[in-house]
Amino acid sequence: MANSKTSELAAKRWAKALMELALEDEGISKEDILDDLREVSSCIRESEELSNVISNPSVSTEEKQIVICKLFENEVMPIVYNFLFVLNLRKRFGIIDEIADAFEKELEDYNNILKVEITSAIEIDENKKNDIKQKISEKLHKDVRVDWEVDSDIIAGLVFNINDTVIDNSVKHKLEELSKKIIR
Repeated sequence: MANSKTSELAAKRWAKALMELALEDEGISKEDILDDLREVSSCIRESEELSNVISNPSVSTEEKQIVICKLFENEVMPIVYNFLFVLNLRKRFGIIDEIADAFEKELEDYNNILKVEITSAIEIDENKKNDIKQKISEKLHKDVRVDWEVDSDIIAGLVFNINDTVIDNSVKHKLEELSKKIIR
């Protein structure tokens, strides 16, 4: 757990640094950077041989650099290629997935987008979904993207998950809270 938390924090720092570099040049598409990061990540995930080379500590940094050069030099934007070069030198290429995820969050922040997961007990009609989405957007002053889920176990109400913060307005949650108070 500590190692994954460390990787997550490192990935956030790397993603933030890449975003800061990208912001220095208005001509660079941040969305294209994300696409390139996802493509590199996907190539590594889909190729067992490449994954083994990247993760093998007995393969030298120079040898890894040659592989990265051959595979990505003409396939990704120069800013991403240079970023991959530095990642390899710093022995951080293994967290490219996490960096891509963190860069996506940086891009969402830059574009003032907020992803929200909303769970309801029943399917909600589109008009009601749009009303809820608009109210959240107005309240938080963000362009809200909602992922809707249905879970009949919550009985009624809504459960909101915003940046890993859960606001549970479900009847199930309220009954559990009431039960805890009665037991005390």
